[in-house]
Amino acid sequence: MANITDGLQLTDSARKVLERRYLKRDTDGRVIETPADMFRRVAHNIAQAEARYGATAEQVTATEQEFYELMANLEFLPNSPTLMNAGREFQQLSACFVLPIEDSMESIFEAVKNTAMIHKSGGGTGFSFSRLRPADDIVSSTKGVSSGPVSFMVVFDAATEAIKQGGTRRGANMAVLRVDHPDILSFIEAKRDLTRLQNFNISVGVTEEFFRAAQEGRDYDLINPRTGKPSGRLNAREVFDRIVQAAWESGDPGLLFLDRMNADNPTPQLGEIESTNPCGEQPLLPYESCNLGSINLAKMARGPLLEAEIDWEKLARTVHLAVRFLDDVIDMNRLPLPQIEEMTRGNRKIGLGVMGFADLLIMMGIPYDSQEAAGVAETTMGFIREEARKASQALARERGVFPNWKGSIYDDPEHPLELRNATLTTVAPTGTISIIAGTSSGIEPLFAIAFTRTVMEGTQLVEVNPLFEQVARAGGFYTPELARELAARGSLHDVSGVPESIKRVFATAHDVAPEWHVRIQAAFQKYTDNAVSKTVNFPHEATVEDVAWVYGLAYDLGCKGITIYRDGCRDNQVLTTGKTYQAKQEPTALQREPRERPQEVHGVTRAMNTGCGKLYITINRDDRGPFEVFGNMGKAGGCAASQTEALARLISLCFRTGIGAEHVIKQLKGISCHLPSWEPGGGRILSCADAFAQAMEHALLSDKGQLSIDFNGSSFGHAGACPECGGHLVAEEGCKKCHNCGYSQC
Repeated sequence: MANITDGLQLTDSARKVLERRYLKRDTDGRVIETPADMFRRVAHNIAQAEARYGATAEQVTATEQEFYELMANLEFLPNSPTLMNAGREFQQLSACFVLPIEDSMESIFEAVKNTAMIHKSGGGTGFSFSRLRPADDIVSSTKGVSSGPVSFMVVFDAATEAIKQGGTRRGANMAVLRVDHPDILSFIEAKRDLTRLQNFNISVGVTEEFFRAAQEGRDYDLINPRTGKPSGRLNAREVFDRIVQAAWESGDPGLLFLDRMNADNPTPQLGEIESTNPCGEQPLLPYESCNLGSINLAKMARGPLLEAEIDWEKLARTVHLAVRFLDDVIDMNRLPLPQIEEMTRGNRKIGLGVMGFADLLIMMGIPYDSQEAAGVAETTMGFIREEARKASQALARERGVFPNWKGSIYDDPEHPLELRNATLTTVAPTGTISIIAGTSSGIEPLFAIAFTRTVMEGTQLVEVNPLFEQVARAGGFYTPELARELAARGSLHDVSGVPESIKRVFATAHDVAPEWHVRIQAAFQKYTDNAVSKTVNFPHEATVEDVAWVYGLAYDLGCKGITIYRDGCRDNQVLTTGKTYQAKQEPTALQREPRERPQEVHGVTRAMNTGCGKLYITINRDDRGPFEVFGNMGKAGGCAASQTEALARLISLCFRTGIGAEHVIKQLKGISCHLPSWEPGGGRILSCADAFAQAMEHALLSDKGQLSIDFNGSSFGHAGACPECGGHLVAEEGCKKCHNCGYSQC
């Protein structure tokens, strides 16, 4: 590894995320370590595991330096709990946990308690609710009836809401219910009410038999988990249609292909895999955990931009050192429960994945939505898994195989494979660590080519993807005007002056057809021991049939799960009737009741010059976005003041009934009167209505850190406002993420 030069090569965004979430603070909340200090803290702590296997003090120090350089060069980063907690009080280093829930009150509330402990230490939890008896089933001890799995999910959700993960990460859960559970229909619809289960992703656990039945239109049995006997039948195609309809409306539920996950279960002698971690990439046994880390593929390229190739020798070295790092994490990990410690140390699962795949493709000049890109995905992940197995074999010779190796799938009398780790590869969400690394998220396409970021005192800076800026400057078509246009659009689609070949290479998530999202996921899955976290992005106008087709494609191509998100689906619930399913009646915008005003809201006031005088416009927001607007005409009275108040009241009503600010701005912007006015420093205000539009547009820029309004109708992944900075959330890797402050909700 190359030595670190003076200072770390971190972007401003990376430093901001590190200061906000990762760096140590004193008792007064002041940051007391630098990013280099953090990497040194983690490297020193993890390297101490080497001494347990006979390493000398000098060898431990040498390994520490290798670990430090690996992270400080941004070639590999471990999951967030390791960066946050290694060498600190918690020393809980894993991101992924699965807890069992048996069919008793004692088990349910023991799981609630254990969930709280895990969330407090920075982990996320997955559960299968499939063992719980269905609603209205008999409870013999009380002579009453059961309330069913969905009611208990609400209990877990409330507990999660009450706990912040160590003050740095928000709790996240995955709920899985088998498709043959009697309550499957209520589970499918559990998140159609967008105010419920906000701390849960939900996925239906489907079987090969169910999928075949759905394709053939056959009925299938529902099994009561209390008795193990059939308790009814449903038509598989109708159930599949309901799953698709719900996912089209809200993004949930996803699908988990349980039979495939169990076919790759390395330790079937220990039990069956029933659930995954919150983003679906880590199938785990009950009480099992896993620690993850990701290689920055953008750092594995060499050669000129658009013509680069992969440095296979460097990638191999990185894989071997990363596997050693992650195996050492297991020994240094302080796990929250003895059952989890026993299972985790028995299987020693690790999850080595990647980030920066989109950047790598750009550096190679390969469009994301191409067979060539799928080939790069297969070749790269195949190489990583091969080298990871070599590294794990070397560790097994040095330290021994994982304790539960006997009876595992590797315990083959004719062809034994002696590994230190039961699983090695995973493609996980890279959330904030990809921001720290200054690279694209996981295996996702770029989320935008440019965006506007608000810095000190409301100053707005346009940030352009550095690879695009380099290409555009070299090609002679870079201009400040182009940068501003890209910040407004996010995508190169319909932008003039950019060569088509460059547009193809720099495709964003919403330029890429859903089919290619799935094909790239499937290419990585082919050589991934665990599973792949990926969001298939759909445009807002996508149909229910489009979603159904993608779910079928994911099944056909060998994926272990699938998650979709239709742009803006949670902002505007469109009423449709499915082929075999009449959707529940939802209130339309005109039928909705305005939401209650909270006790306290926050906002900004902007002074605007109009032909009628100075107009002071205040825009307040609650935790869901813009909430109300006030307009004060100062000394000007009469008609102008009353019209201003009326306009502000109507805008506020729009906000409080869920109509997006972009729609209001689109209606008001450009309306002119006979007395236009000029703003200091330039900029024309055509009327009071135009002043409101410009003030709201400016507030969104200042508040969200980027412009999410596109007056030409295109969109690029809008998934709501960030609850921490008000920024623009995008749907990626099974999560909602803010690229402005690093917040993620998985």
